[in-house]
Amino acid sequence: MLVTGATGRIGRLVIDQLLDAGVPVRALTRRAETAATLPTKVEVFTGDLTVPESLDPALNGAGAVFLVWTAPPQTAAAVVERLADRVRRVVFLSSPHQTPHPFFQQPNPMAVLHAGIERLIAATGIEATIIRPGMFSSNSLAWWGPAVRTREAVRWPYGAAEWAPVDDRDVAAVAARTLWQEGYVGGDYVLTGPESLTQAAQVDVIGDTLGRRIPFEEVAPDEFRRLWEGTAPSSVVDMLLSAWRAAVGQPAHVTTAVADVLGTGPRTFRQWAADHATAFTEGPEGS
Repeated sequence: MLVTGATGRIGRLVIDQLLDAGVPVRALTRRAETAATLPTKVEVFTGDLTVPESLDPALNGAGAVFLVWTAPPQTAAAVVERLADRVRRVVFLSSPHQTPHPFFQQPNPMAVLHAGIERLIAATGIEATIIRPGMFSSNSLAWWGPAVRTREAVRWPYGAAEWAPVDDRDVAAVAARTLWQEGYVGGDYVLTGPESLTQAAQVDVIGDTLGRRIPFEEVAPDEFRRLWEGTAPSSVVDMLLSAWRAAVGQPAHVTTAVADVLGTGPRTFRQWAADHATAFTEGPEGS
């Protein structure tokens, strides 16, 4: 099995899941020096999605590919063509852009990219599975971790917006299962956590885990844009604000897809927070 995005937060976990199942694993990285973080059992290849021919050594002899697209779209067609020529199956990490819930229907350049790659994959006829995680529980570390670690208030817009945080580990487990086991070809799985929580409630859960109250201060969208200027692209900030605004006043979209594939329910946000509590006190490296 070849895992692209091998040192990313999902790809790295997929590798662990495959190794635990006794499946031989190849990892694709853009820079050889990042391979030092991978287990010694992993066969490492360097390659770049923007240079399709650089993928050939990793693809030759591989049976299936976990595809995480981390590049501009210009080379997507050539990469997908190479996958179809050399491997039997692809599992693509996409997004829930087909889900009718308003949270997922806001203008989103990443969703446009994912939809285009899905069409390319379908056109080849290759065996394919699409997995569509919603918002990750781990986003809270990047978003709220700095304020929590310094014991400041979390200043955030649309505290009443609800979504169903999904644990990275559950996403990786579904990806690995559909990659190496039979029976999932043609599957299309929207992955969510088990419960709808407002953003303010998620901050409260983190506070409960740490044994202290974390103040939540509502800020206006324009103030949020100012606070995040230079930290995230403006297009990403606008997309998030639109999604959160659309999610206010209605429960999040919740699916059973994790349980359908794994046979066990997804982890709750409280479980995720408890397992990553030290990351909110010592920094991400302590998680």
